[in-house]
Amino acid sequence: MTTKETKVKVGVLTISDTATANPSKDLSGPALKNLLEEYRTDKTVFCVTATACVPDELERIQQVVKTWCDTIKLDLVITTGGTGFGIRDITPEAINPLIQKHSPGITHAMISASLLNTPFAALSRPVSGIRGNTIILTVPGSPKGAKENLQAVLNILPHAIELANGGSGENIHSGFKDSERVVSVPGDNTVVLNHRCVHRERHEHDDNHRNGDQKELILSKSPSTPVSQRHRQSPYPMLSVEEAMSIIDSYTNVLGTIELPVDNNLIGHVFAKDVPALENVPGYRASIVDGYAVIASDGPGIYKVKSVSLADASDYNETLESGQIVRITTGGSIPNGATAVVMVEDTNLIRATLDGIQEELVEILVQSCNGENIREVGSDTKIGETVVHANEIASAVGGEIGVLASVGITKVLVYQHPKLGILSTGDEVVDYNNSVQLKNGEIRDCNRPTLLAIAKATGFEMIDFGIVPDNPQEIERRLRLALSQVDVLITTGGVSMGEKDLLKPTLEHSLGAKIHFGRVKIKPGKPTTFATLQEPKSLHKFHKLIFSLPGNPVSAIVMFYFFVLPALRKMAGYQTWKWKIVSAELSHKVILDPRPEYQRATISFDHLTRKLIARSTGLQQSSRMQSFQSCNALLVLPAGTNQLRELNQGQIVNAILIGQLN
Repeated sequence: MTTKETKVKVGVLTISDTATANPSKDLSGPALKNLLEEYRTDKTVFCVTATACVPDELERIQQVVKTWCDTIKLDLVITTGGTGFGIRDITPEAINPLIQKHSPGITHAMISASLLNTPFAALSRPVSGIRGNTIILTVPGSPKGAKENLQAVLNILPHAIELANGGSGENIHSGFKDSERVVSVPGDNTVVLNHRCVHRERHEHDDNHRNGDQKELILSKSPSTPVSQRHRQSPYPMLSVEEAMSIIDSYTNVLGTIELPVDNNLIGHVFAKDVPALENVPGYRASIVDGYAVIASDGPGIYKVKSVSLADASDYNETLESGQIVRITTGGSIPNGATAVVMVEDTNLIRATLDGIQEELVEILVQSCNGENIREVGSDTKIGETVVHANEIASAVGGEIGVLASVGITKVLVYQHPKLGILSTGDEVVDYNNSVQLKNGEIRDCNRPTLLAIAKATGFEMIDFGIVPDNPQEIERRLRLALSQVDVLITTGGVSMGEKDLLKPTLEHSLGAKIHFGRVKIKPGKPTTFATLQEPKSLHKFHKLIFSLPGNPVSAIVMFYFFVLPALRKMAGYQTWKWKIVSAELSHKVILDPRPEYQRATISFDHLTRKLIARSTGLQQSSRMQSFQSCNALLVLPAGTNQLRELNQGQIVNAILIGQLN
């Protein structure tokens, strides 16, 4: 830090009942802290010196804010959460009475920035202003909304803070040259501000300050930009895994419903409403065993066999009288008057007919009870009883389909599955089923067949759009073709910093897609990109989702399980769409990477120790497909630090299950 830098003391207050009860649920507070501390100019450094989390209670909110403003005397206080229309959202009501000077311009700037991304920003109720010498901002509770609001005013905050503290603004003005200033903002392009100091030129008007259409911020260079003029470092901010997941979640919506027949194609679908039984099961009084229908009160003894009741579609309608029994098979109709069934093992044959074919007299050896071995009408399922509940899944085990079929249901209402597409990119990529001998520099496309197989195994059908070469026009054409047919498009390759990595600029410049993130602090899969595209004439809230995954096969597959599959499940109506996580004991030492890592492993149950044991699948390079052989889990490994460089054998780690336990 130079002697000329100004250190701005900041407090970040999370307002949330949920996060107060479980601090791990607070994603916005840490996101704002990271954004502020990454901000750099030659004059200003933000230092988050105070953080707190309080429930949505007016007095608790005011107590913290007043302490930070009046006692600690922070320069900037930012609250996140409680600015919406919810019953418990009271942040504006808590903050407004504390503000001595309101700043409607800052508030307007924050709302305007969010409205560029979603019309629902109109439902946010931020306030801002000054208390004493402290500037107070209130931003939404979602990490995405909070960062958007703060980024909208981040460049002007140092200026505002200096003025609020009685300064003239000269410290900030000295950084401007020819009325322009270049500032680097995390999560944004380098922004050139045409600055005119309105607090010093009160009666002048800026002709450039007009309302009008504002374009989405584009970070990439045009696909036609010469390689010598392209970025030397990625312009996309490095997001945490939690931030990336939150962004995807905010753009992922449950699709509509569809009526499907009750058959094997129902597997993996989520029921959209309760399903009542149309028929009783059983529909008649039925025997549970092979034996004899009796009147229980007759007791043991020798009885005449009146007839036989088989499990068939006959019009059997016998009436049993005292002293008689009826031979009956499992599933056979119980005769009128019978009150129990005695198993054939508890009887003796006394006499048969002369031809030896039929039974005449049989001895009952045991005393039976009323209702014994009889399934009464509707004893399994009654008409009108709910057999499948809304939000349940038609599993591959078959129970749901079997139950529906048994009660006369032929069609059900379920949530639609998203239409899914896969597209590989690269001049060097050769179709996996092409038997041609590879030339120097060529590789076989293992991404498409692998992802096609995983999609099918996880219940989703995928359209194969083949391989597209590294040509901007052809990439644009193939992307448009694919996006016209699918809800979700997965691409592999072309998202890093190479000369022919053209996916991001083509998405932004040619298709007008919005890239929400282009880098994630994760191993493998750092250049993973998530974008959305809304049809120009569409007014609905649904977007096309685009997951541009790295070209290295392991990275692509891990990112599919990590980011894509949960989104697909949410779109398909799954109530629990995130991964299944178990805890397992390491069978070996693991060296930690500076990034959070998801290593391929095999987890099995040790019958001697009664524990789940995790074993690495070997070398973990992102290009090595063998690391997925026999893999059924991804070990969730923390980022390494100077204090924590490795995990030892026997330590417990979390793991994401992607296959069956061994």
